[in-house]
Amino acid sequence: MSRKSVAVLDVRSSEVSVVVGERGVNNTFVFKGSKTEPYDGYEDGAFYDVPKLKDAIVRALTAVEKATSERIRTLYIGVPGEFSTVLPKEVETGFSKKRKIGDREIGEVFAKGKMELPGFRLIRATSMIYVTADNRRVVDPVGLSSTSLDGVVSYFYCSEYFAETMERIFRDMRIALKFLPTSLAMAAYLIPGETRDEYALFLDAGFLSSTISVVLGGGVLAQRTYWVGKAQIAVLIMKRFSLPYEAACALLSKANLFAKGGGESMMEFSFRGTTYEIDTNLLGETVKEGLDRLCEAIGGFLEECSGRELDYKPLYISGEGLYEIRGALEHVSKRIDRVTEMLYPDLPYYNRPTMSSRIALIDMAYEDNRKGGVFSHLFNTFGG
Repeated sequence: MSRKSVAVLDVRSSEVSVVVGERGVNNTFVFKGSKTEPYDGYEDGAFYDVPKLKDAIVRALTAVEKATSERIRTLYIGVPGEFSTVLPKEVETGFSKKRKIGDREIGEVFAKGKMELPGFRLIRATSMIYVTADNRRVVDPVGLSSTSLDGVVSYFYCSEYFAETMERIFRDMRIALKFLPTSLAMAAYLIPGETRDEYALFLDAGFLSSTISVVLGGGVLAQRTYWVGKAQIAVLIMKRFSLPYEAACALLSKANLFAKGGGESMMEFSFRGTTYEIDTNLLGETVKEGLDRLCEAIGGFLEECSGRELDYKPLYISGEGLYEIRGALEHVSKRIDRVTEMLYPDLPYYNRPTMSSRIALIDMAYEDNRKGGVFSHLFNTFGG
């Protein structure tokens, strides 16, 4: 594979995608190959069916290698919120004399606060903010001179279960694996830096599970994953209308939460040769019931992270969970009493929330590759 190209595996809760791309002009991307395959998903930190997961990954990988006519030697794997955790920590580091801050000094900050977490492995550390000896608070201290460098650092961990599962899948493929936190990649790519510098709320709304984060600077202050998403709404529809699950999923896109209730409103819905009579008022109420469960999770998270810093902050949302449900964003905004905004990549042909995670992972992987694996080098150099 070309040195300028990177390959990522985006593991979502209902599908996996392998993408090979490289940076183009004006901060865009050139995609050389991409393939998405469905699989059964996960729950409570474990995959439902690992053999089927492996089959889906192998199909996607084989298709991309065939399309690009290149062997993938290194693969960056996005770790979903379900299999990751983040621990924030304040780290104080002093130097024997005034130094010009560079990668070495930043590495010392990261390494000093490094912690072991049973059942998890550390995959990344990023700063939320740095403070120099003269009390300058900066996002990027490189080039400054100081006798000390303190940092508020986010340490991202991947569950050993997830990492070992992936390592077993790729054991005989001679592919080096590198793990990236998906939630951080999405927030860093989609939310402008100046917005993240003053706290930001981000929701990765998924199919089976959704992850909400408080983002600050280049890191994450708090993160929680909840078992709510598009699939749970489809289950409510399935039960209420006695539909097959696949039909219920398809019916979701027919719901219109902008429609005013009152009176009978029936429609015919056809799926795989069978036609159903659907009460659109009841359909809208059922979808709202499912969305309310998501809103309850968001509300509980905000109570945990209560503070004036988050007052009136909008909730930025991306992912496949609310996409194609007309009026979902507005319903969530009303229920949580907070402005909501849907984010997606600013790229032609890829400007959909469903593409956010894979584009964000390509962006993070490209930067890591360009810097020559600086993160792993820092940990290995300073106490890794």
